[in-house]
Amino acid sequence: MKHIINIFLLATLCMISSCGKSFIERPPVSAATLEVLYKTDKDFQDAVMGTYQALRNQYTNFWQYGDLRGDDAFIQVSNQPTSTNFDLFSLNSSDVLLSSTWANYYIVINLANNIINKIANADVAVVKNKDRYLGEAKFLRAMAYFDLVRIFGDVQMVTSVPTVDDVAKTPRSPAAMVYSEIIIKDLLDAGSKLPQSYTGTEVGRATKGAAKAILGKVYMTVKDFAKAEAVLQELTTTPYTYALLTNYNDLFDYTKNEHHSEYIFDIEYEEGLGGLGSNWTNAFMPNVTALLNYYKINGGFGESVCPTMLFINLWQANDKRKDISVQCCGQWKNPTTGAVTIFSAQTSQSYTMKYITAVATQNDSRANWKVVRYADVLLMYAEALNENGKTAAALTSLNQIRTRAGLPVFSTLTQAEARDSIALERRFELCFEGQRWFDLVRTGKALAACAPVGMKDYMTVFPVPLSQVRVMNNAAIFPQNNGYN
Repeated sequence: MKHIINIFLLATLCMISSCGKSFIERPPVSAATLEVLYKTDKDFQDAVMGTYQALRNQYTNFWQYGDLRGDDAFIQVSNQPTSTNFDLFSLNSSDVLLSSTWANYYIVINLANNIINKIANADVAVVKNKDRYLGEAKFLRAMAYFDLVRIFGDVQMVTSVPTVDDVAKTPRSPAAMVYSEIIIKDLLDAGSKLPQSYTGTEVGRATKGAAKAILGKVYMTVKDFAKAEAVLQELTTTPYTYALLTNYNDLFDYTKNEHHSEYIFDIEYEEGLGGLGSNWTNAFMPNVTALLNYYKINGGFGESVCPTMLFINLWQANDKRKDISVQCCGQWKNPTTGAVTIFSAQTSQSYTMKYITAVATQNDSRANWKVVRYADVLLMYAEALNENGKTAAALTSLNQIRTRAGLPVFSTLTQAEARDSIALERRFELCFEGQRWFDLVRTGKALAACAPVGMKDYMTVFPVPLSQVRVMNNAAIFPQNNGYN
């Protein structure tokens, strides 16, 4: 799918550049103009691709919410004020990243709403992939709302294409209502409409399995463990063919196909196409010339995610996931020559190797962002089973993860022991993949884990962007989150 999005974007860029000044002077898009845009199968194909791209724009910074906010990562070199404020729970509601996050997700929602509303009356003889496009739009809208409520709590529910006046009158709805009225319904509908798989350049689009996996995560978040168990169990049986890769490190070998048996849904990136790559290869690396030269990574100066020593010290030495997940402590050994480079005190002393790949142009990496993969499903399934009193069955899924990691399996655990073991296994297996903070919040462990670095009890959600509060200018329908006034 990377190639489909790239073709769509390049065509759009060509159209913009060829129009010159007249493009800027065109009148605002009217309802009549929109009617022209949504007619053929290709019109809807392009619209869906544009929605994927909007989500890709947002996920560039998702690590700050999912990883940096948690207890396993920190900023060691304070050269980035926003990231440091995320890390130390000192974020101000006026920070531009909050406002861009809010805007980016609502761009996704608006694009999806356009598709959903326009495709309703489309003739299936003309729009032959009508159901699939509708499923994709609902999947993407659900993804956007799921992230929004996890980040900000109560948000505005918008399912049409509103006017400015409509938006100004739309209150923040309780997160529970957003889950029940939009997120869960959209994912259920998407799961009924999306295909089991794709072939060729369409691989990478949302599938039935992706919708069910995200739905399982939603049910885990709202603590509906019975429904979570049911939907996640489906993904472990026929007709689904998901399976763990034999070698954990292959998950992060970007010279190989990222759409393997463990893949369920990624945010797709592509190098060498003018800004369509990802930035984590650069952003997470220490600024150490020897290391950057060896891995052919052009540019440094990121140093945005450093594994904490607390987290590093939890790892067992024989865990096969350790070396690619966490590296310390202020040194690097050349795999070819054995020469050891000692880091300067001015650079990060620990780092993850999960996003290392050759990068010709800074912040233009081929590395995808793994939204959900099969190991995540197995661990959620184990957790749901355990919460439903089926601890023995839960160990079967948990032990699949431990076996691949080269760790001894569990034979018997109490429910409480299993709960702690599954949480710890998620911490190791999914580190620096945007999961830790949201796991802490949904299990009620965030404050205990993060109070030592500044978290207060109200900080399970982020402040709503000050720009939005000011634009709405009505505390009755659009208040700031508690504690941030």
